[in-house]
Amino acid sequence: MTWHGLAFSVGASFLFLVLVFRPLELAFPAKAGQRFFRPAWFTDLCFFLGQYLLWSGAVLWLLTRFGHWLDGVVPAAFRARVALQPWWIQAIEVVLLSDFFVYWGHRLQHRNAFLWRFHSIHHTAEHLDWLAAHREHPIDTVYTMGLINLPAFVLGFPLHTLAALIAFRGIWAIYIHSNVRLPLPRFVRVLIGAPELHHWHHDRNRDAGNYANISPIMDVIFGTYVCPDHEPEAFGVNEPAAKTYLGHMLRPFTLLKRRRVHHGDTEARSDSAVANSSVSPCLRGEQVFSSSTR
Repeated sequence: MTWHGLAFSVGASFLFLVLVFRPLELAFPAKAGQRFFRPAWFTDLCFFLGQYLLWSGAVLWLLTRFGHWLDGVVPAAFRARVALQPWWIQAIEVVLLSDFFVYWGHRLQHRNAFLWRFHSIHHTAEHLDWLAAHREHPIDTVYTMGLINLPAFVLGFPLHTLAALIAFRGIWAIYIHSNVRLPLPRFVRVLIGAPELHHWHHDRNRDAGNYANISPIMDVIFGTYVCPDHEPEAFGVNEPAAKTYLGHMLRPFTLLKRRRVHHGDTEARSDSAVANSSVSPCLRGEQVFSSSTR
């Protein structure tokens, strides 16, 4: 695809999402009065352009380029039987399988300091809408897409099944971030999810719950389902955050560098303390005595 064609595709996608989700946000607002051009709108537009112009294609290239390395993990006969199933059975199996892996992988992102450096970029959004769904670090995207697709790929699910579900999950992810709260019965929320569930996941409390991807069933099973009848008071993170797109891209690496420098300073202080403790008590006494008499 040429750059002109790619630019047209991105522009058409942006217009499509505006036409679908903006009326929903106006008709059923989760937080009434939120403007279209709300704070950090341009930053999230940069994330949108980065996802559509570069990162999504790079991730799919990685999955298709190196996926064949995993072909021999599962016997070919089993993979063939999986591929021969009716498409609707494949869809259900892929959703359940990927939701299980994403659930536990997502919980790990909130517990593991290294993974949180990248995933926290997504949580820095202080205003949720359809555009904020695209705020994601590319390394976080690789991690999540791998959890969603690689297990199904290894088991032999056809690429066209995975491609259709990738497209569906993309729209679903935008929907659950949108500033929308539909009047749905509680059992529907438990079965298929809703934006308000993911809004509570974006509460400033890092362990707020609701880690599931499509269906909240995993949250219900493992005790992390949360669904109050109101919106969180505030979204975001309880730590300093970058303000620009480039700042968000670099921040996980600057945090890693600072940690290494801090770790090195700590080791230096520890070595100095050990060296001092190894000096003869008598010599230390002479040093103290001599310094006190100056």
